[in-house]
Amino acid sequence: MISYEQPLYRPPCEAGSLIIQVTLGCPHNRCTFCGMYKMKKYQVRDAEEVKADLRKARIIYSYVESIFLADGNTIAMNSEKLAEIIAYARELFPETKRVSSYGGGRFLKGKSPEALKRLAEAGLDTIYFGLETGDDYILNKVNKGVTSSEMVKAALKVKEAGIVLSVYILLGLGGERFWRQHAENTAIALNQMQPNYIRPRTLYLLPGTPLHEEKQRGEFEEASGETIMRELRLMLEMLEVEESYFLSDHVSNYIPVYGLLPRDKGKMLEMIDQALSEPDRYLAPRILTHL
Repeated sequence: MISYEQPLYRPPCEAGSLIIQVTLGCPHNRCTFCGMYKMKKYQVRDAEEVKADLRKARIIYSYVESIFLADGNTIAMNSEKLAEIIAYARELFPETKRVSSYGGGRFLKGKSPEALKRLAEAGLDTIYFGLETGDDYILNKVNKGVTSSEMVKAALKVKEAGIVLSVYILLGLGGERFWRQHAENTAIALNQMQPNYIRPRTLYLLPGTPLHEEKQRGEFEEASGETIMRELRLMLEMLEVEESYFLSDHVSNYIPVYGLLPRDKGKMLEMIDQALSEPDRYLAPRILTHL
Protein backbone atom coordinates (compact mmCIF):
# COMPACT_ATOMS: atom_id res chain seq x y z
CA MET A 1 0.00 0.00 0.00
CA ILE A 2 1.00 3.61 -0.55
CA SER A 3 2.27 5.27 2.63
CA TYR A 4 0.07 8.09 3.98
CA GLU A 5 0.36 9.93 7.26
CA GLN A 6 -3.03 11.36 8.12
CA PRO A 7 -4.62 13.82 7.95
CA LEU A 8 -4.16 14.26 4.22
CA TYR A 9 -5.13 17.47 2.44
CA ARG A 10 -5.23 18.52 -1.20
CA PRO A 11 -6.87 21.28 -3.28
CA PRO A 12 -10.49 20.52 -4.28
CA CYS A 13 -9.50 20.41 -7.95
CA GLU A 14 -7.06 17.57 -7.15
CA ALA A 15 -9.82 15.25 -5.91
CA GLY A 16 -9.15 12.76 -8.70
CA SER A 17 -5.37 12.99 -8.55
CA LEU A 18 -2.80 10.53 -7.31
CA ILE A 19 -1.57 12.05 -4.04
CA ILE A 20 2.00 11.37 -2.99
CA GLN A 21 3.37 12.71 0.29
CA VAL A 22 6.82 14.09 -0.42
CA THR A 23 6.83 16.10 2.79
CA LEU A 24 4.80 15.83 5.99
CA GLY A 25 3.14 18.82 7.59
CA CYS A 26 3.90 22.47 6.93
CA PRO A 27 7.26 24.16 7.59
CA HIS A 28 5.55 27.39 8.69
CA ASN A 29 2.45 26.05 10.48
CA ARG A 30 1.85 29.28 12.42
CA CYS A 31 -1.01 30.94 10.50
CA THR A 32 -3.68 31.77 13.07
CA PHE A 33 -6.58 30.78 10.80
CA CYS A 34 -5.26 27.35 9.78
CA GLY A 35 -5.68 24.07 11.62
CA MET A 36 -4.60 21.72 8.85
CA TYR A 37 -1.20 20.53 10.06
CA LYS A 38 -1.12 21.40 13.77
CA MET A 39 -0.75 17.74 14.72
CA LYS A 40 2.26 17.15 12.44
CA LYS A 41 5.90 18.08 12.66
CA TYR A 42 7.31 19.13 9.29
CA GLN A 43 9.72 16.71 7.71
CA VAL A 44 10.97 15.84 4.25
CA ARG A 45 10.48 12.19 3.43
CA ASP A 46 13.34 10.08 2.16
CA ALA A 47 13.43 10.24 -1.63
CA GLU A 48 13.68 6.46 -1.96
CA GLU A 49 10.54 6.00 0.14
CA VAL A 50 8.68 8.46 -2.08
CA LYS A 51 9.88 6.67 -5.20
CA ALA A 52 8.72 3.36 -3.70
CA ASP A 53 5.24 4.85 -3.23
CA LEU A 54 5.26 5.99 -6.85
CA ARG A 55 6.16 2.47 -7.99
CA LYS A 56 3.34 1.01 -5.90
CA ALA A 57 0.93 3.49 -7.46
CA ARG A 58 2.08 2.47 -10.90
CA ILE A 59 1.13 -1.13 -10.11
CA ILE A 60 -2.27 -0.11 -8.72
CA TYR A 61 -3.35 2.43 -11.35
CA SER A 62 -3.30 1.84 -15.09
CA TYR A 63 -3.91 5.53 -15.82
CA VAL A 64 -3.06 8.61 -13.75
CA GLU A 65 -4.09 11.94 -15.22
CA SER A 66 -2.64 14.17 -12.49
CA ILE A 67 -0.34 13.95 -9.48
CA PHE A 68 -0.42 16.17 -6.39
CA LEU A 69 2.70 16.30 -4.22
CA ALA A 70 1.60 16.74 -0.60
CA ASP A 71 1.79 17.99 2.19
CA GLY A 72 1.79 21.72 2.83
CA ASN A 73 4.53 23.79 1.17
CA THR A 74 6.38 20.88 -0.39
CA ILE A 75 8.07 23.59 -2.44
CA ALA A 76 10.13 24.46 0.66
CA MET A 77 12.32 21.35 0.34
CA ASN A 78 15.60 21.24 -1.56
CA SER A 79 14.80 22.04 -5.18
CA GLU A 80 17.18 19.48 -6.67
CA LYS A 81 15.73 16.66 -4.56
CA LEU A 82 12.20 17.73 -5.45
CA ALA A 83 13.12 17.92 -9.15
CA GLU A 84 14.50 14.37 -8.93
CA ILE A 85 11.19 13.09 -7.53
CA ILE A 86 9.14 14.99 -10.11
CA ALA A 87 11.24 13.66 -12.97
CA TYR A 88 10.89 10.13 -11.60
CA ALA A 89 7.10 10.52 -11.38
CA ARG A 90 7.02 11.78 -14.95
CA GLU A 91 9.06 8.80 -16.08
CA LEU A 92 6.75 6.31 -14.33
CA PHE A 93 3.57 8.07 -15.43
CA PRO A 94 4.19 9.41 -18.94
CA GLU A 95 0.42 9.87 -19.42
CA THR A 96 0.17 12.38 -16.57
CA LYS A 97 -1.00 15.81 -17.68
CA ARG A 98 -0.31 17.74 -14.46
CA VAL A 99 2.07 17.56 -11.50
CA SER A 100 1.38 20.10 -8.78
CA SER A 101 2.10 21.13 -5.20
CA TYR A 102 1.37 23.80 -2.62
CA GLY A 103 3.86 26.65 -2.51
CA GLY A 104 3.76 29.54 -0.03
CA GLY A 105 5.31 32.95 -0.60
CA ARG A 106 7.52 32.67 2.46
CA PHE A 107 9.37 29.74 0.90
CA LEU A 108 9.13 30.68 -2.76
CA LYS A 109 10.74 34.05 -2.09
CA GLY A 110 13.98 32.24 -1.23
CA LYS A 111 13.97 30.16 -4.41
CA SER A 112 16.15 31.41 -7.24
CA PRO A 113 14.65 31.79 -10.71
CA GLU A 114 17.00 29.01 -11.80
CA ALA A 115 15.68 26.64 -9.12
CA LEU A 116 12.09 27.23 -10.19
CA LYS A 117 13.00 26.73 -13.83
CA ARG A 118 14.68 23.47 -12.85
CA LEU A 119 11.43 22.31 -11.24
CA ALA A 120 9.49 23.31 -14.34
CA GLU A 121 11.90 21.42 -16.57
CA ALA A 122 11.54 18.35 -14.35
CA GLY A 123 7.78 18.48 -14.91
CA LEU A 124 6.17 20.65 -12.21
CA ASP A 125 3.16 22.25 -13.89
CA THR A 126 1.21 24.06 -11.17
CA ILE A 127 1.83 25.72 -7.82
CA TYR A 128 -1.10 26.44 -5.50
CA PHE A 129 -0.08 29.71 -3.87
CA GLY A 130 -1.70 30.94 -0.64
CA LEU A 131 -1.87 34.71 -0.89
CA GLU A 132 -4.91 34.85 1.45
CA THR A 133 -4.77 38.66 1.55
CA GLY A 134 -2.74 41.44 0.00
CA ASP A 135 -3.03 43.60 3.10
CA ASP A 136 0.14 43.77 5.18
CA TYR A 137 -1.65 44.62 8.43
CA ILE A 138 -3.85 41.52 8.16
CA LEU A 139 -0.93 39.34 7.01
CA ASN A 140 0.94 40.34 10.15
CA LYS A 141 -2.11 39.79 12.37
CA VAL A 142 -2.62 36.24 11.09
CA ASN A 143 1.12 35.47 11.30
CA LYS A 144 1.56 34.60 7.64
CA GLY A 145 5.29 35.27 7.88
CA VAL A 146 5.59 37.22 4.64
CA THR A 147 4.62 40.63 3.24
CA SER A 148 2.40 41.35 0.28
CA SER A 149 5.27 42.70 -1.82
CA GLU A 150 7.35 39.60 -1.07
CA MET A 151 4.50 37.39 -2.21
CA VAL A 152 4.04 39.37 -5.41
CA LYS A 153 7.74 38.97 -6.24
CA ALA A 154 7.58 35.24 -5.46
CA ALA A 155 4.48 34.78 -7.62
CA LEU A 156 6.09 36.55 -10.56
CA LYS A 157 9.09 34.21 -10.32
CA VAL A 158 6.71 31.25 -10.56
CA LYS A 159 5.16 32.62 -13.73
CA GLU A 160 8.53 33.51 -15.24
CA ALA A 161 9.62 29.90 -14.70
CA GLY A 162 6.70 28.76 -16.83
CA ILE A 163 4.75 27.24 -13.94
CA VAL A 164 1.00 27.78 -13.72
CA LEU A 165 0.18 30.13 -10.82
CA SER A 166 -3.04 29.25 -8.96
CA VAL A 167 -3.64 31.76 -6.15
CA TYR A 168 -5.84 31.26 -3.10
CA ILE A 169 -7.51 34.20 -1.41
CA LEU A 170 -9.35 33.96 1.90
CA LEU A 171 -12.58 35.95 2.02
CA GLY A 172 -13.48 37.25 5.46
CA LEU A 173 -9.92 37.22 6.77
CA GLY A 174 -10.18 40.90 7.76
CA GLY A 175 -13.38 40.30 9.70
CA GLU A 176 -16.06 42.97 9.92
CA ARG A 177 -13.60 45.72 10.73
CA PHE A 178 -11.05 45.40 7.93
CA TRP A 179 -13.07 43.95 5.04
CA ARG A 180 -12.56 46.95 2.78
CA GLN A 181 -8.78 47.15 3.06
CA HIS A 182 -8.61 43.37 2.68
CA ALA A 183 -10.59 43.56 -0.58
CA GLU A 184 -8.73 46.55 -1.99
CA ASN A 185 -5.21 45.43 -1.21
CA THR A 186 -5.86 41.84 -2.28
CA ALA A 187 -7.09 43.10 -5.66
CA ILE A 188 -3.95 45.25 -5.98
CA ALA A 189 -1.71 42.26 -5.25
CA LEU A 190 -3.58 40.05 -7.71
CA ASN A 191 -3.32 42.70 -10.41
CA GLN A 192 0.44 42.71 -9.93
CA MET A 193 0.67 38.92 -9.93
CA GLN A 194 -1.59 38.31 -12.95
CA PRO A 195 -2.28 34.71 -11.85
CA ASN A 196 -3.58 32.03 -14.17
CA TYR A 197 -6.20 31.06 -11.59
CA ILE A 198 -7.77 32.89 -8.65
CA ARG A 199 -9.45 30.59 -6.16
CA PRO A 200 -11.43 32.19 -3.31
CA ARG A 201 -12.16 30.37 -0.11
CA THR A 202 -14.21 31.78 2.76
CA LEU A 203 -12.90 31.89 6.31
CA TYR A 204 -14.46 29.28 8.56
CA LEU A 205 -13.22 29.48 12.13
CA LEU A 206 -12.14 26.07 13.34
CA PRO A 207 -12.15 25.41 17.10
CA GLY A 208 -8.61 25.19 18.43
CA THR A 209 -7.11 27.68 16.01
CA PRO A 210 -5.72 30.96 17.41
CA LEU A 211 -8.14 33.03 15.33
CA HIS A 212 -11.11 31.10 16.73
CA GLU A 213 -9.81 31.80 20.22
CA GLU A 214 -9.53 35.51 19.33
CA LYS A 215 -13.20 35.46 18.37
CA GLN A 216 -14.10 33.78 21.64
CA ARG A 217 -12.30 36.56 23.53
CA GLY A 218 -14.06 39.25 21.49
CA GLU A 219 -10.85 40.31 19.73
CA PHE A 220 -12.00 39.29 16.24
CA GLU A 221 -15.45 39.95 14.80
CA GLU A 222 -16.27 37.39 12.15
CA ALA A 223 -17.55 38.87 8.91
CA SER A 224 -21.19 38.24 8.05
CA GLY A 225 -22.23 36.69 4.76
CA GLU A 226 -23.33 40.10 3.48
CA THR A 227 -20.00 41.67 4.40
CA ILE A 228 -18.15 38.88 2.62
CA MET A 229 -20.26 39.44 -0.51
CA ARG A 230 -19.52 43.18 -0.43
CA GLU A 231 -15.85 42.32 -0.01
CA LEU A 232 -15.95 39.92 -2.94
CA ARG A 233 -17.81 42.44 -5.10
CA LEU A 234 -15.31 45.22 -4.43
CA MET A 235 -12.40 42.88 -5.09
CA LEU A 236 -13.87 41.75 -8.41
CA GLU A 237 -14.61 45.33 -9.45
CA MET A 238 -10.97 46.26 -8.87
CA LEU A 239 -9.43 43.26 -10.60
CA GLU A 240 -7.55 44.07 -13.80
CA VAL A 241 -6.23 40.70 -14.88
CA GLU A 242 -5.98 39.11 -18.31
CA GLU A 243 -6.99 35.52 -19.03
CA SER A 244 -7.38 34.63 -15.37
CA TYR A 245 -9.94 32.03 -14.30
CA PHE A 246 -11.88 32.91 -11.14
CA LEU A 247 -13.07 29.65 -9.57
CA SER A 248 -15.06 29.36 -6.32
CA ASP A 249 -14.25 25.68 -6.04
CA HIS A 250 -14.45 25.29 -2.27
CA VAL A 251 -17.25 24.15 0.03
CA SER A 252 -16.66 27.15 2.32
CA ASN A 253 -17.93 29.68 -0.23
CA TYR A 254 -21.47 31.04 -0.04
CA ILE A 255 -22.18 31.11 -3.78
CA PRO A 256 -20.43 29.55 -6.82
CA VAL A 257 -18.87 32.52 -8.62
CA TYR A 258 -17.05 31.26 -11.71
CA GLY A 259 -15.72 32.94 -14.82
CA LEU A 260 -12.87 33.99 -17.05
CA LEU A 261 -11.62 37.50 -16.34
CA PRO A 262 -12.08 40.05 -17.68
CA ARG A 263 -14.66 38.53 -20.05
CA ASP A 264 -17.15 37.34 -17.42
CA LYS A 265 -16.80 40.07 -14.79
CA GLY A 266 -20.24 41.57 -15.44
CA LYS A 267 -21.98 38.21 -15.12
CA MET A 268 -20.10 37.45 -11.91
CA LEU A 269 -21.01 40.81 -10.36
CA GLU A 270 -24.67 40.19 -11.22
CA MET A 271 -24.52 36.88 -9.35
CA ILE A 272 -23.12 38.62 -6.27
CA ASP A 273 -25.79 41.32 -6.49
CA GLN A 274 -28.44 38.60 -6.61
CA ALA A 275 -27.06 37.09 -3.41
CA LEU A 276 -26.99 40.50 -1.72
CA SER A 277 -30.60 41.14 -2.74
CA GLU A 278 -31.74 37.87 -1.09
CA PRO A 279 -29.43 37.40 1.92
CA ASP A 280 -31.81 35.04 3.73
CA ARG A 281 -31.70 32.69 0.75
CA TYR A 282 -28.01 32.84 -0.13
CA LEU A 283 -26.09 34.17 2.88
CA ALA A 284 -27.42 32.34 5.91
CA PRO A 285 -24.87 31.28 8.57
CA ARG A 286 -23.04 28.13 7.52
CA ILE A 287 -22.52 24.86 9.34
CA LEU A 288 -19.80 22.91 7.56
CA THR A 289 -19.07 19.29 8.36
CA HIS A 290 -15.84 19.23 6.36
CA LEU A 291 -13.47 21.64 4.63
